Formats: sequence, structure tokens, C-alpha cells
Amino acid sequence: MAALDAAADRTIRAGLLLPWANVAVETELSRLGLHHIAFHHARLVPASRTTAIDASFWHGLREASVQALDSLSHVPLDVVMLACTSAHFAGGPPLPGGVFTAFDALLQALTEAAVGRVVLVTPYPDPVTEAEAAAFAEAGMEVLAHASLGLTDGYPDVPPDQVLALVERLPQAALDASGAVVLSCTGWHTLPVIPELERRFRKPVLSSNLSMALLAARVPAGVGT
Repeated sequence: MAALDAAADRTIRAGLLLPWANVAVETELSRLGLHHIAFHHARLVPASRTTAIDASFWHGLREASVQALDSLSHVPLDVVMLACTSAHFAGGPPLPGGVFTAFDALLQALTEAAVGRVVLVTPYPDPVTEAEAAAFAEAGMEVLAHASLGLTDGYPDVPPDQVLALVERLPQAALDASGAVVLSCTGWHTLPVIPELERRFRKPVLSSNLSMALLAARVPAGVGT
């Protein structure tokens, strides 16, 4: 029993505020086998009830975060993350205090890896990808090149081969000079392609979902109790 109690004490309790149509986050986090992290989910329904990314979607997620966080108020959480990358730099109402975004998680992961120059790949429309590149630059991270699919919705349906092909569209010089490849967005399934991309380019590949897991894993258990 003492050993079980000790193991329980080491469990990290992470709250995840999920966009209501996102089906990728739970799938990808479960595949990582992080048995010492308990993820507690609350779904965010924007007032517009849309799933395609636009101002009403992003602002709606931020507004819904207050009620979603309240639904987790009886769970002693060590960290809370908004499982959306683009909501970080799209503006809108302030998030509740202490809530990290998936973009925050990406920045932390890149900082931990001592990476200052990246290439960026997203499923977003070009203007959203450019806004993310600008947000990285504002945070001191140089984006050498970026590529995007131009989609506003349907991210879970993007097949692995399309992700690989998108990365291959990046200029070789930018790939060579970068310290990491960033696969932004929590809504598409990128975990299956990360090992192949790391083998091809011999550098770290960080996705939004992987970065959220890394952020949770770095939080000392019990800090939120």
C-alpha cells in the first residue's frame, strides 16, 4: 500500500480545455503512454457553435474557458492547458489566470531544447500561419520558413502522407538551418509521422500535442493542490 500511495503522490493532474470538435488530443496523448499524468478534460463550446477557425471560434473558446475551468474546480489540478494553438495569437477575451495554451507549450519545449530557429508547418490558412510565425518572432523564435494546407476545418481527416508532403515543401536550406520542425495545431494527427520526420531530417520535431504532454510532465506533482 505504501508503494501505491507513493505512486499516487507522483501523479500529475493536468486539466485540458478542449475545443468541442477536437478528437485528436485525447487520441495522441493516450498513445504517449504517460501513466504518471492524469489528464482531465472539459470541452469548450463556442457561442457560435462553429468548428471552423475564425474570430468567433477563437473568441468563443476563450469565453467558454471560464465555465469549463469551473467544471474542473473540484479536481486538484497541477496545470491547466487550453488545447488550441491558434487561440493564443488570434486575440479575444483574456483567458483565466494560470491557463497555458498549446502555443505556450510549444515555446517552452523549444526553449528547453535550446532551439532558436525553426521551420513551421500547419493545416491553417496562410494568414493564420503567418500570424503564428509573427507570434514566434515576437517571442524571440526565428521562423525560417513555413508551409500550410490552407484549411479552416477538417483537421482530423488530414492523412499522415499529407503531413509528410507538406514538410517536404519547405525549402531545403531552411530545413538544414533550423533547430527543429514545428507541427502546429492540436487538431490534426501528427504523432505517427514524428519518428519518420526525425529520421529524415535528424533534428527534433515538436507538435502541439507532444509539447502539451512535455509541459505537463515538467510540472511538479502537487503544485496545484
